[in-house]
Amino acid sequence: MPSLTFPPTPLHTPPPSTKEKLDYADLAVIDISKARTAEGRLELAAEVKNALLTHGFFYVINHGYKQDETDRMFDIAEVPFSGVSNEEKQPYTHNIKESGSFQGYKRRSYWHIDNGVQDQLESYNIHRNVNKLPHPPALCPFLPEIEAFCKHNFFNVIHPIFRLIALSLEIPEETLVNMHNYDAEGETYVRLVKYYPRSEDEIKTNNVWLKGHKDFGSITILWSQPVAALQIMAADGNWRWVRHIDNALVVNAGEALEFLTGGYYKGTIHRVRQPPPDQQGYERLGIINFVLTDDDVELTPLTGSPVLQRAGIYATKDDNAPTMKAWRQSRASAFGTSELKKGTQQRVEEDVINGIVVKYYS
Repeated sequence: MPSLTFPPTPLHTPPPSTKEKLDYADLAVIDISKARTAEGRLELAAEVKNALLTHGFFYVINHGYKQDETDRMFDIAEVPFSGVSNEEKQPYTHNIKESGSFQGYKRRSYWHIDNGVQDQLESYNIHRNVNKLPHPPALCPFLPEIEAFCKHNFFNVIHPIFRLIALSLEIPEETLVNMHNYDAEGETYVRLVKYYPRSEDEIKTNNVWLKGHKDFGSITILWSQPVAALQIMAADGNWRWVRHIDNALVVNAGEALEFLTGGYYKGTIHRVRQPPPDQQGYERLGIINFVLTDDDVELTPLTGSPVLQRAGIYATKDDNAPTMKAWRQSRASAFGTSELKKGTQQRVEEDVINGIVVKYYS
């Protein structure tokens, strides 16, 4: 619970929710508090399984953070953008293409969107070990709260979700938990991100601010915020909006989970596009937790899952299977900077990474 002893920060005032009638995705709502009992986990495992097989996205509620605690984190999320000058940001800005890591700042206009248009989002990425790298002085007073936030996410949200996924695959509950250790080498991190409104170039990018893609980790956790911009590709090939729910989390599957389940659970294609007309003048502030396995985990189908076996998916020796470290470094280096080739589908482009075709959708 935030207290008066915490350092002050400007209050982030969230924009009003859109009043536009949008075509929203019908996503499941998972009450994670039910996961405290064995009976509750079995019930939720079935719900998570259905959600992953239909949309690959679902909401999580009753996750242990109250609304005022969430509001405080959004106040803190503003600090690395409005509280740090462009000159002060420079030492904490890293070459993502060379390092294969998103840690620190990703500055605006680093990624190419389409037809010569560069992105207008800025992010500051913080490893779950908040002391792994130095931070701008303006952010340092908030590191204890950010660390508590990372630990809460990891042990009260991420691990319970992995237990539910394991149960849905009929394997021991701790199987995926043991691949995602808090103190192991890896790059699970929190991203504080701000999308700045664009006044032009929308026609050149078909109103897309970030191309449709799959995240390369296991799962991604997004703190719901009111500016409508996130869309998922539904099974019928149409884009549908993700509705804002106060103090809910939006969870989606990534490529690592797709690899670990042999494609049974697929990474979800999603994109960010221009908000509806009544929100187009607002900045879009976000908090995202990207969850990756430990670096040394080989991304091959999980051994012994009766569910995967019944689906005809078996774990076999694959000398070409990447480790999480190799996959996330390759994907981070190439994202938004590779020269993409046109795919066989309309408005689809492709890149080949470690022999695997990666697709991007406009």
